[in-house]
Amino acid sequence: MSSNYRMNQTGMALGTRLAGAVLLLAGLGLVAWNERRVMDYTAALVRHGSPVLDLGAEGRPTAGQYGALTRVSGMPLIVEAPRDPEFDVRAESPILIRHVEMFQWREITVGGVSHYELDWVDRPIDATNFAKPAGHVNPGAFPIQGRQFEAGEVKLGNFKLSETILRAFPGRVTIPPDEKKLPPNLAATFQRAGDALVTSAKPANPRLGDLRVSWEAVPLQPMTVLARIDDDALVPAASRDGDNGFDVQVGERSLLDVLPALPEQPDAVMPARAGAFVLAILGSLLLACTSRLRNDVLFAIGIGAVVVSAVAGVMWLAGDAMAASVWLLVAVLGAGLAIWRVQQRTAPGTH
Repeated sequence: MSSNYRMNQTGMALGTRLAGAVLLLAGLGLVAWNERRVMDYTAALVRHGSPVLDLGAEGRPTAGQYGALTRVSGMPLIVEAPRDPEFDVRAESPILIRHVEMFQWREITVGGVSHYELDWVDRPIDATNFAKPAGHVNPGAFPIQGRQFEAGEVKLGNFKLSETILRAFPGRVTIPPDEKKLPPNLAATFQRAGDALVTSAKPANPRLGDLRVSWEAVPLQPMTVLARIDDDALVPAASRDGDNGFDVQVGERSLLDVLPALPEQPDAVMPARAGAFVLAILGSLLLACTSRLRNDVLFAIGIGAVVVSAVAGVMWLAGDAMAASVWLLVAVLGAGLAIWRVQQRTAPGTH
C-alpha cells in the first residue's frame, strides 16, 4: 500500500511538473509572438518615413516630440479672433475674408457677336480690350481691396496651428456686417443690403462704379489635423512627392482615416506581456513543486522574469538596443531575486 501511495505521489508530481513546463512554454510563446508583432509594426513605421503620434484631443506638447508627425483632433479654440479693422467686422473663426466687387461692364461674345451687360465683378475689367469699348468704359482700380484676416491664435487640443494649416480649413459661411459699427466716413458711403454693404443709393438698382463689400469666414467645426510638432505648434512637415506636408479633414477622424497606408498598431501589447509573465510565473511555481523551493512565489516570479525577459531582450537586440537593454535589465533583476530566494531557502537551519 505504501508503494502504491508513493507511485501516486510520483505520478502527481510528474503531472504537475509537466503542466508547469506547458505553462512556461506558453508564456515564452506569447511574449515571442507579442514582441514580433511590435517589431513588425515598428519596422513598418520606419518604412513609412517618420514616427507618427496619435495624440487626439488630449495630447500635450512634451519633450521628445519635436519633429514627429501627429494626429490632433477636436473643436478649434479661437484665442484671438480675426477682425477687419476698416469695417469693424469680427468673426469667431480661424479666417475672415473680405470680398469687394464693383458694378462694371463685361463683354460676352457668342458666335463672334459681342454684347455687354453690367454685373458685379470682383476684379477691375479693362474695357480697352473690348471689341466695342465706346460706351462701356469701366471706372478702373477698386478704392477698397479684398483682404483675408487670420486669427491671432488658434489652438487644436493643446497645440497652436500655423497660418498655413489654418488657410487649408475648408468651408465658408457668410458673416453679415453691422452697419451701426461702421466708422463715420464709411457709414456715409455704405448701407446694408442683405448680407453685404453697398454704395448704391438704390441697392436694387446699382449703377456703374458702385461697390459691394461682403464677408465670409471658415466655419467653426470639429477638425482633424495631421502635421509636424514644432515646440507647442503644429506646422507643415517637409513635403515629399509634391504633398503639402500636412492634412486637414472635417470631423473626428482616426489615424488610419488620415493615413490609410499607415500600418495598424497592434492591440493589447501590455496585457499580452503581463499574460506572458503570469504564465511563466505559474509554470515556474509548478515546476518547483518537488523541490525545496515549492510554493515560493518570489522564486517563481524571479524565474518567470528571467525567461520571459531574456527571450524578449534577445529578440530586440538586432532592432532596438534601448528596448533590448530594458528587457535584459528585467531579466537580471529576476535572476537576482531567484538567486536570493535560493540562498534564503538553502541556508543552514532553513526548512
